[in-house]
Amino acid sequence: MKFTAQTTGIIEMTVPNGNCVQPVVFMKVCLLGRLSYLTFHVVGRVLCQLEPCGAVEVDQAVKAAKLAFGYWSKMSGMERARVMIEAAHIIESNREEIAEMEVVNNGKSITEARLDVDSARLCIEYYAGLASTLAGQHVQLPGGSFAYTRREPLGICVGIGAWNYPFQIAAWKSAPALACGNSMVFKPSPVTPVTAVMLAEIYAKAGVPEGLFNVVQGGQETGSLLCQHPDVAKVSFTGSVPTGQKIMEMASKGVKPVTLELGGKSPLLIFKDSDLENAVRGALMANFLSQGQVCSNGTRVFVQKDIMPEFVKEVVKRTQAIEIGDPLLESTRMGALVSRPHLDKVLSFVDRAKKEGATVLCGGEPYVPSDPKLRGGYYMTPCVLGNCTDDMICVKEEIFGPVMSVLPFETEDEVLQRANDTSLGLAAGVFTRDVRRAHRVVEHLKAGSCFINNYNITPVEVPFGGFKMSGIGRENGQVTIEFYSQLKTVFVEMGDVDSLF
Repeated sequence: MKFTAQTTGIIEMTVPNGNCVQPVVFMKVCLLGRLSYLTFHVVGRVLCQLEPCGAVEVDQAVKAAKLAFGYWSKMSGMERARVMIEAAHIIESNREEIAEMEVVNNGKSITEARLDVDSARLCIEYYAGLASTLAGQHVQLPGGSFAYTRREPLGICVGIGAWNYPFQIAAWKSAPALACGNSMVFKPSPVTPVTAVMLAEIYAKAGVPEGLFNVVQGGQETGSLLCQHPDVAKVSFTGSVPTGQKIMEMASKGVKPVTLELGGKSPLLIFKDSDLENAVRGALMANFLSQGQVCSNGTRVFVQKDIMPEFVKEVVKRTQAIEIGDPLLESTRMGALVSRPHLDKVLSFVDRAKKEGATVLCGGEPYVPSDPKLRGGYYMTPCVLGNCTDDMICVKEEIFGPVMSVLPFETEDEVLQRANDTSLGLAAGVFTRDVRRAHRVVEHLKAGSCFINNYNITPVEVPFGGFKMSGIGRENGQVTIEFYSQLKTVFVEMGDVDSLF
């Protein structure tokens, strides 16, 4: 059994070792599962073929991670930090190469891919800085006795990545895990299998023990084997709500902690006193990054009626001006969607919206670039929908593509009620010049990550994650250390035992 990954919207590109990467190259960096070949010439063709890891390969990966954990967990935080800093330096030195491969892997623009690589590097640097700060607490008790706590690693952690930010997510999951002294087995999405392997190479070159960061390739079956493996201590997953629910159920059988970063249908509230220029910029950033394939996107754009005409006019004008095409070109701002089935799914949402009465103000159609080498790519024009109502499918369900739904509102109380009327709660945003309103609104928004007068900013120092069905736990920030470690309490008696017997 094999599965394939396809190019999304790029032209031919040279890869190391000509057109074939031998399995031994990846075994050195703990890639379990052969990469049969890596070659591509035009869009829509096969990028690589891989054999998914089964029970034998998963067990090998976990055993290797277990051996590496024994060594890595005994190192001091400062020693781990030095290795992680070296990995960050390697990423910085190879930024362009990694970014170009991420474009091949995913289809996003080279400009965005570079920012993703930067985010990965910064995340590793950030947790390297925290590695030597892990500490417990001393508690004085009566009679000279005392207690203390130790923050200890969990053991073998599993990371399961999504296809929209393949390299960045691999770093976001591995950096805190490694900083705390854990090892990790990481499974990238079968749609974007390549750049996680590059991260494994980087960690190996930086000096992590063999097996500390393993990459296994595969789909649902491979993920299930990882979640249910008895030696796995924790699972961290980024992806859809239904898959997250299945992972949580599997992990519960072993009472394993999970971090789940799931879907979103986030609201963006734009009040009439907003700086219109910044509000328009924020709405575009909230909808069209990475071809709209971002879980935190603010796709329900609520605009106060007084400024609706002016706002819509400017948003449509700028959406129509977005440069679509070869994602390796500096001028491109929107590349290709990740696959043909996903493109078809996103376009079907637009068709459904029209049938329900929404007006397509611009875009929402397949796009064929003028370059003949790009005509097989999975492109579409970014879409803005008007005349939307809260009960439409395009407003209620996550589309995960470049489709913005604009809705009018009149009062603050009204828009808050409508914004929170969803089972999801990943992100939310508000644009207003009234500082009291901004903080008042944010207090009432039921979302884990909120933005005031900006959107989709994710500095690694700040926790990211959702409320309700958008997930459990957090990525990034100091708090994530708590999700990759466990607390041990030790009581020390300095006197005689006071026994009742």
